[in-house]
Amino acid sequence: MKVVYLITGSGGSFYCANCYRDMLYFRAIRKVPGITANAIPLYLPPDKSNTETGFDTHVFFGAISMFLREKVKIFRNMPDFLEKFLDLRPFLKLAAKQAGTTSTEGYEELTLNMIEGDNAFRKKEVDRLVKYLFKIGEPDVIHLSNALILGLARQIKNRMKVRVVCSLLNEDDWIEDMSEPWRGKAWEMMAKEAVYVDHFITPSNYYKQFFISKTGIKGDNIHVVPLGFYPEYAPEKTSTKRVPALGYFCRVSYHNGFDKLVDAFIHLKSGSMPELTLNVCGGYTGIDKPFISEQIKKIREHGFQKSIRIYPEFQGNKKLEFFHDVDVISVPVRKYDGYGLYILEANSSGIPVVQPATGAFPEIIEKTGGGITYRPDTIEELSASLLKLLTDKELASKLGETGKSRVRSEFSLEKMAVGLAEVYGRV
Repeated sequence: MKVVYLITGSGGSFYCANCYRDMLYFRAIRKVPGITANAIPLYLPPDKSNTETGFDTHVFFGAISMFLREKVKIFRNMPDFLEKFLDLRPFLKLAAKQAGTTSTEGYEELTLNMIEGDNAFRKKEVDRLVKYLFKIGEPDVIHLSNALILGLARQIKNRMKVRVVCSLLNEDDWIEDMSEPWRGKAWEMMAKEAVYVDHFITPSNYYKQFFISKTGIKGDNIHVVPLGFYPEYAPEKTSTKRVPALGYFCRVSYHNGFDKLVDAFIHLKSGSMPELTLNVCGGYTGIDKPFISEQIKKIREHGFQKSIRIYPEFQGNKKLEFFHDVDVISVPVRKYDGYGLYILEANSSGIPVVQPATGAFPEIIEKTGGGITYRPDTIEELSASLLKLLTDKELASKLGETGKSRVRSEFSLEKMAVGLAEVYGRV
């Protein structure tokens, strides 16, 4: 069986759980006997950590040309040579630095066009992609990275005999920020285009039910395949005494609640934990900079600027160094998360987590046993929960070890590969 992944990129400037999930799917399925896989990037080129064997260097539906055609009338019918010029890697890398906008204003029409497919994914571009798919070997299965590009399912099926699988996770992060009538139209159109997808895959029961409630589809072809990964081994913690450290591991943004953690940090440090430090890892985009500056200013106004450390990299050895340096991790997101891969990453290194009892967090933490949830979702409850784990070393150690054991046994890359292979086998 031959599987081709069509993966939308974030530009690699921040920790993108969905991007990491796509890479995990790709790495996992390539280990299954009898299955070959390729990954083709859409919009933006992959970051350096994902330029591995089997990941294509061609970029289809370049982000710059797509944006210009949507926003500037004179570019609607741009010549091929100009499109190829704008899709050159240096320009796309420059665009990647601004990737990951959290504002949907002005992108509503483009979003609907991508879901429906007739306008955003123009005929000649889809033809070019299909021609390339035939060139590298006609696939049995096309796996779309998210439902925001559902329009490709119909477009591709009209051109070649292939089955389509689509990942579902956190599409609402974008759609729910749109005002009406765009928001309602997006979910309605997604339900309409879903008929061209043979099977959907999502990592949590929470998100399966959420997607069904928003689109009204039956959902009998939505399969829950928990995410798994090959954990990197952080160095064992030494017995050397150090001050207690609170950690944040995700894209540093408003929607991921970084300011909420900063407020909790200030509350704890101003009270019963004057030695507490805040370690931050996960990257950001240019759009996040004003928000981050506000939080740094807030910390500085309390005189705690020497107690915060920002890790410039969120992969490889720097990520492991971060995990080694923290005692508890929390990402108190505002928007309900459909999974929270950062929970598994923290637990795999023996770090307990503290998360609001929203979205899929109760479901995931119940399975890992590697943390606690709190409600209501307030700064006071967050602070109290953090204080509990930061001061009760025995409880924190127990949760950390339980999470580490369960993640490495129950959320392995191998188990996820089996789940993926079963879904592909159904088509």
